[in-house]
Order: sequence, then C-alpha cells, then structure tokens
Amino acid sequence: MKKDTLDYEALLPEVDERLKNSCSKEQEQLFYNNLKEAGFTRRDFLKWTSMITAALTLPPIFEPRVAKAVAAIAPRPTVIWLHFAECTGCTESFLRTINPSIEQVIFDTVNLAFHDTLMMASGKRAEEALDSAIAKYKGNYILVVEGGIPTKDDGIYLRIGSNAETGLHRLKRISKDAKYIVNFGTCSSFGGVQAAYPNPTGAKGVHDILGCEVVNVSGCPPNAVNMIGTLVHILLFDRVPPLDLSYRPIWAYGGRIHDNCERRAHFDAGEFVQEWGDEGAKKGWCLYKMGCKGPLTYNNCPRYRFNQGTNWPVGAGHGCIGCSEPNFWDTMAPFEEPNDKAGIRIPAFGGVEATSDAIGELVTGITIGAVGVHAAGSIIKAKAEKKKKEEEKNKNDQNNTGENK
Repeated sequence: MKKDTLDYEALLPEVDERLKNSCSKEQEQLFYNNLKEAGFTRRDFLKWTSMITAALTLPPIFEPRVAKAVAAIAPRPTVIWLHFAECTGCTESFLRTINPSIEQVIFDTVNLAFHDTLMMASGKRAEEALDSAIAKYKGNYILVVEGGIPTKDDGIYLRIGSNAETGLHRLKRISKDAKYIVNFGTCSSFGGVQAAYPNPTGAKGVHDILGCEVVNVSGCPPNAVNMIGTLVHILLFDRVPPLDLSYRPIWAYGGRIHDNCERRAHFDAGEFVQEWGDEGAKKGWCLYKMGCKGPLTYNNCPRYRFNQGTNWPVGAGHGCIGCSEPNFWDTMAPFEEPNDKAGIRIPAFGGVEATSDAIGELVTGITIGAVGVHAAGSIIKAKAEKKKKEEEKNKNDQNNTGENK
C-alpha cells in the first residue's frame, strides 16, 4: 500500500528555519481576526490544530509548528483551481455548510487566484485573470484540478472559456508551470463517472495524462479535512505528503473503511441487514450484504465524516460505494449488492464469536471423547493384563503338578 515515507522528526530543523524566515506577525494577526469574526476562539483553533496534526500522523511536537504555519506563513500559497468534466459537487461539499468551519477560514486566507465557481468575472475577463495569475505566480502556484479530462479525438468533447479551449490543452498548458498538482475528487484523480464503461469521450484522470507526480485527494466527494490536511502539509514542509501507489496521501487513505467502521463488530458477529428497513437495519447491523464496499475501500470517512463531522453514508444507513477507489463506477457496481468476486469471507455459523464458541464446544467434545477413549482403553488394557496373569499362573500350576508326579 505504501509508496514512500518521511522521517518527520529529521525535518524539524528545516521546518523551524522555514517558519523563522516565512512567518509574518501581520498575517498572524489577520488570521486570528478572521477566526474571531467567524465565531472561533484561539482555543478552538488549537484544538483543530491537534486534530489535523494527529490526522497527518505527525509527532505531537509539530502541533505548535502546524498552528504557526497555518496562521502566520506569508505570502500565502497561491491556488489556481480548474474545473473540467464534473458536477462541481466536490467544491459544493467543501464550501456549502450552515456555519463557517475552521477549514473554510483557513481556505479563505489562501490566495485563490482563480476558481470558476467562486469568482465574479466570466468570459474574457475570467480568462484574462487566469492568464495573469499564471504569469505572475509561474512555478510557484498550487494547481487544484476538479473533474475528469476527455482525451478522445484530441479532447474535443470538452471546451472551456471564451476561446473554446479543449480541457486537454488547458490542463497541459497550465499544469506545466505549477509547483504542485492536487486532484480534488475521484474524477480528476481517476476519471470518475466520465471514465465509466464504455467511456465514449476517453476521459482520464490527471496523472494518466501528464505522467508526473500528483496528489490524488479522491472521493465522490472527498472530505474537506483531506483537502485542508494536504494543503497544510505542503504549507508546513513545502512538499507533498507520503503517497500510496494511487498517489493518495497515506495519512488519509492508508486504512480501510471496514477496519474503522462502527458497524464492524456486527460483521464479526455475523449480524447483517438483509433488506432495507428490516430489524437489523433498525439496530444498525452491518450493511455488507446490502452492497457495502467498505472492505475494499481505503479512506478515513468513519473518522472525520462529512458536514462538519455530522455523519457519513454508513452512519446514515447506506453502504459505502467505494467512491475513493480507481474505476469504482465499474468495479464496485452494482452498489446495493455484495461484490462476489472480491473474495470477502463472511463469518460463518453466527459470526466470529459464535464460531469461537462452536470451536470451543468442539474442542471440549473432542477432549471429553479423548478422555473417554483413553479411559476405555485403560480398562481394556487392565483386563487384558489381568487375564494374561491368570493364564500364566494356571500354566505355572500345571507345570508344578507334573513335576511332583
């Protein structure tokens, strides 16, 4: 699963030097003012810092450094956010909340130079703003990509902007001057629904087109924590986090949904929902037989959830559909039936606990049987030895009688 790792403690001197040279008191004061206006205290921010430090699997010694980097590093990183073939659901899930989140406050302090959905400009003015940002921050901007990219027939099935530029050309043109490329969502990471069979437009993920290192923050949609955590890592270390073989951050995608699911105990106990609305569904039993793909999916949804940590699909009563995995539209479907080809072994005989009890009873039975056999064998052996002794005694008596005669 792992592709590379970092020795974070060895990077401490480098991080401290970076903070010393890059932090600004004015920026730090501005950040805390923004927090206060959004209804958060400094203590709230420090709690969040502890959470994101733990999420990134950093040693606790990094907590104050994460806080300093997020609040005070200046100039702020520049982000150019592009949209391709997608539904904008990733942006919507990231921004649309009832109350402001700390993640949003942090994102508001980023220099968002271009974002199709959020910017006021349109048409030629939007294109001019994009070209200006590319020229001004050449080689230093973070390119965030949302949506798959059609490649068939030289990408003619997606045209963007007042110049009708193909998405394929647009990606290649803008990515070549980016310092980092972060793909937000499964569409830009692996192609998404656009790449599902028969994939008539030849849609692909960014890495399959460019072939360079990217960071795939996959999901349909991804969790906001995974995006902000990735940006915080880049902000603090000036490098991408360790990635798995699918170019996803290991800190976010290093564990299976199944292993961290609150319904895992019911799977082990052999307690499954058999149909929607049955007694098992009311009791919160395992959804594997209703198609849950948790055993096949790597993500941290059970831990950080969605809607400001309110809930996630399994918690709401529907199985995981494996949306953060490559080609999930094809490999995970049908979504409400178990994947028989996956080789998932369901605990038999009423689950692991019942199986353990059955094994215990079997072992006890075997033991009792063995004791019985041993006892019976001992009795038979004792009788045989007694008979043998009697025969030897009779033989000796006969020999003595003959000698006397």
